[in-house]
Amino acid sequence: MFPLQWNMLRTLIGISVLSIGLAGQTTHRLLATPDTVAVGYYWAAAKPALRIASGDIIDVDTLLTNSPAGLLRAGVPENKMQDSLKAITAQVTGDRRGPGGHILTGPVYVEGAEPGDVLEVKILSIDFAIDYAYNGCNGFLPANCDRAVPIKIVKLDSKTMTSEFKPGIVIPLKPFYGSMGVAPAPELGRVSSNPPGRHAGNMDNRELVVGSTLYIPVFAKGALFEIGDGHGAQGDGEVDQTGLETSLRGRLQLTVRKDMKLTWPRAETATDYISMASDEDLKVATATAVQEMVDFLTATKGLTKHEAYQLVSVAGNVAITQLVDKPVYGVHVKMPKGIFK
Repeated sequence: MFPLQWNMLRTLIGISVLSIGLAGQTTHRLLATPDTVAVGYYWAAAKPALRIASGDIIDVDTLLTNSPAGLLRAGVPENKMQDSLKAITAQVTGDRRGPGGHILTGPVYVEGAEPGDVLEVKILSIDFAIDYAYNGCNGFLPANCDRAVPIKIVKLDSKTMTSEFKPGIVIPLKPFYGSMGVAPAPELGRVSSNPPGRHAGNMDNRELVVGSTLYIPVFAKGALFEIGDGHGAQGDGEVDQTGLETSLRGRLQLTVRKDMKLTWPRAETATDYISMASDEDLKVATATAVQEMVDFLTATKGLTKHEAYQLVSVAGNVAITQLVDKPVYGVHVKMPKGIFK
């Protein structure tokens, strides 16, 4: 009876082991509960919500960054609000919150991860947990916002993978996680979830959809991976501070890479290699992201720095990831895989 009772207890607190894959990976179900979230921070001293082996898969719930009261003011009926959101809002209070505002599921301790390693995050699937999303109005040019207008609620159609912004304007849905990151270096203490950094975090990079792989430098033992800030869609820049903010359920494989060394996060999609950086100075963030791509190309494609820099200019795409995650700006550089024959 004891193993059955133990599994029931783990399910109740938000953690369960679902299955063991053919290659030996275990899939861990991680619910969002008051005991399995970090609200507003990444922190090397945070207590793990879950421990997994390198190569295991997490089947994880994440919640939109809002409150039941905020959704109610926007016109969302109470019966459409998730019980998990209500519980976390009510129970995770005081010094258990902040300094940022995101509800992040985790942290997940990955066995074997040490400072100097890289955590490989493969995004295997993303599904909508609810059928609506919200968009606010603030951000980069808030003078455009009418403060009398409540946040906008839109319906998510998971069958057509579209959302109607208003009659005649239809948005294609491309769900992704705005925030995926690890604990920063211990000496930095509890770091706000709002700005991204070398630990990744709130990158708001819309390229990181299903099939993508994110590589994050590790700064603390166990990596302490957290995830949240789900989006149904977003444009580069995220200029009004929000995309289509929603709750998601995803499957991600977390693997410790001791054969890689990184200074900043990098990523790979089906079509592109991506370098990323952030800084309080947009010019510095851009220079760092470009240099990261140059360094990647010289290390992996047999190019000199001269040639790699030229290639970024003739084939790369420099984009502003976000302009609103104060106090830093985010920039990423995409290099199409198709040019390498």
